[in-house]
Amino acid sequence: MQSSAKGFYCAYNKARSQVFATVKCCLKKLCANFASLRLCGKNTLRSSLPILIAVMATFCFIAPLRPILAQTMKVAAPEFKIPNTLAEWQTNRKAVRDTLIKLMGALPARPKTPLVQIISREDKGNYFEERFTFDNGAGATVPGVVLIPKGHLRKYPAIYYCHWHGGNYDLGKRELFTTHHTPQIPADVLTQMGFLVVAIDAYCFGERSGNGPGGTNEKGGAEELSTSKRELWLGRSLWSMMIHDDRMAIDYLFTRPDVDVSRVAVTGISMGATRTWWLMALDERLKTGVAVGCMTRYEDLIAAQQLKAHGIYYFVPGMLNHFDTEAIISLAAPRPMLFMTGDEDSGSPVEGIYRIEKVAKRAYQLYGAEGSFVNVVYPHTGHVYTADMWERMTRWMMTQLK
Repeated sequence: MQSSAKGFYCAYNKARSQVFATVKCCLKKLCANFASLRLCGKNTLRSSLPILIAVMATFCFIAPLRPILAQTMKVAAPEFKIPNTLAEWQTNRKAVRDTLIKLMGALPARPKTPLVQIISREDKGNYFEERFTFDNGAGATVPGVVLIPKGHLRKYPAIYYCHWHGGNYDLGKRELFTTHHTPQIPADVLTQMGFLVVAIDAYCFGERSGNGPGGTNEKGGAEELSTSKRELWLGRSLWSMMIHDDRMAIDYLFTRPDVDVSRVAVTGISMGATRTWWLMALDERLKTGVAVGCMTRYEDLIAAQQLKAHGIYYFVPGMLNHFDTEAIISLAAPRPMLFMTGDEDSGSPVEGIYRIEKVAKRAYQLYGAEGSFVNVVYPHTGHVYTADMWERMTRWMMTQLK
């Protein structure tokens, strides 16, 4: 909050207390006058009119102040600037990443080699499907799936697929096998293109739905809220734990003998898009990423009064005391990234998208890789995965990983 806003807020509170005290006194007199109405007749109404006018004027005075106060309480992260030299940026880059990890809170340790249990392996016609689980170190079992192309390669390029939110808590990683919000079935298309695919269920989704603090009868948004509260008590956000689970799954992906570790990408839409650019920021092993929707600058989201567009899972305490989204996305440089967002996506104010692009491109320029950062804003488009976006994503993956 700005210092001027603080001063206004204090003065406003003091004036409001005084006014309310006066109003309370007037109301008492008014009630006394009306109680004696039978005795005083019309003179009572005449004598009460000034009091009624005073009460009405008071509330007319207070009501307009509330939006004024709200407007002065502007939230602004410190300005994030890319330095002029690559050497300076590399130093700053490490500091930003260290801060980001610290903001994620008291996370459980990630073992170098995750202990993964393979539950099943099935022939699905065009690919093999393996089901697996691992313990995330915080008392939760994470279920996942690996889709392996039927090819003749010893090692395959791989895609880590991040499912979306959309309030579809029962879906989770199963979105790989549907066209719920993608133009084509991701499992079929990506494996036919020769990609090995890995996905897990995030907290509260898919097979993990009903495993929260409220027990099996608490699911959906209620479970997400309870889980968020619990994680905050433990010194971390639910978002931090979601990313922690993703990183453990990626660690497992890199241990698989059938994966070409030099060709691993990450992608997703909506919540999956946000997971994508966070993972690109935190894991240097990922070669490229494609994020559909949710290129969201937090300060602009607040200014647009659209915090409601994202669930409670999404927020990391203390973030805006240090930087905004452009700092996180810039950490991906110089690795190739493709962003695709609709200009009518309420959860991603378009002004913020262009502010992120301006800063991130500067980071890519330091590496001579400005063309590796591609940001496509679709006109008259909301929070959707269009056929053109899907086609761009698949072409991008073929170009970057093949």
